[in-house]
Parts: sequence; structure tokens; C-alpha cells
Amino acid sequence: MASTDIRVFFNFRSPYCYLVSLSLFERLRAYEVTLIWRSLGGWDGRSPPERAKVKVPLTRQDVGRWCKRLNVPFAPPPITTDPTPAALVSFAAERADLLENYVKAVMWREWAEGQDIGNTAVLGRIATDIGLDENLVKDALASADYQRRLTDNQKEAESLGVIGVPSFVVKDQIFWGNDRVDFLEEYLEELGLGSTP
Repeated sequence: MASTDIRVFFNFRSPYCYLVSLSLFERLRAYEVTLIWRSLGGWDGRSPPERAKVKVPLTRQDVGRWCKRLNVPFAPPPITTDPTPAALVSFAAERADLLENYVKAVMWREWAEGQDIGNTAVLGRIATDIGLDENLVKDALASADYQRRLTDNQKEAESLGVIGVPSFVVKDQIFWGNDRVDFLEEYLEELGLGSTP
């Protein structure tokens, strides 16, 4: 059976992306799907700054409850953390076939340990830990092609009707939120992509 594409729109600054990163890759491996990585930078895929200020207390309560349920730490990073560097390096990790390890490591450092993943030194240490060449980190941060890819990803998100992260797009269906993966899996079953043994 031919594989079906799943576009994954993801912003490293979203705590809900942290929650989904804990199990997404493992869950998708059970299906005949191809993950199409659509990392976003800056405020893309997130509430604008003025709205985010209002949402932060509620979001932290909500994510705190999720983390308690999942038995994982929750230590938010500095409020000034910029996700764009991590997004750029994710493209290098993807090319090196290290995307899953990279995403999990970055999200853990940021949301479980409270580190600033906009700091290139932090990204360098993560790269070392997962076996990604540090020179690729430097190249990714300076890459005009990767910058354009971020812009293109946001344009694609807008054209598809994606309004937040994490979002998963399969055909004409959009699943928005860490708590929508169950519905995504049900849809994949309906498509006959079935769980693999």
C-alpha cells in the first residue's frame, strides 16, 4: 500500500508541541504514513504577542496538568526564548535522519529543563548529544534556504487553514492539538492505513 503524507506543523516554542513530541513519532510508526516536516519560526502558528501575554497563566496551568498526567517535568523556558534557531537546525537534523532525536531532545531541554533553545550554545550541546555535526548547526543558522523554508511553511499553513500548532494535515483533514492525535489515528485507520504489527 502506498504511504500517505502527514504534514506536521510544529513550533518549538509551543508547550503543546512539547506534549505531542513525547509520543508522536512512535505513534506514527504504526501506520503507512510519511511525515512531512513543517517547522515554523518566531510567532508563526502561535497566538500573537499581545494575546500570548493573556494566555500564559492559563496555558501553564493546562500544560502543568497534562505533564502531571503524563508524569513528565514541566519547567518553562525564559519568556524571551526564540524558537527560530531551533526550527532552522531541525531542517539539518531532518537531512541527517536525526529529526526524531532532535525534536525530542530540544523539547525536553526547553520544557522539562527550562533551557533557552534560542541560544546557539544550547543547540550545539543538543547536536553533540544526538550525533549531529556542530558544523551543520552553524550552517543551518546561516542558511538562506532554510529561512525561506520557514517562510514557505507558514504560507502553506495559511493556505491550508492551519491556525495553530501542533497541527497534522492529512488530505483535507486538519487535526489541531496534542490531544487530537487519537482522532488522527482513527482517521488513518479509516483510510485503511491500519496499524502495522
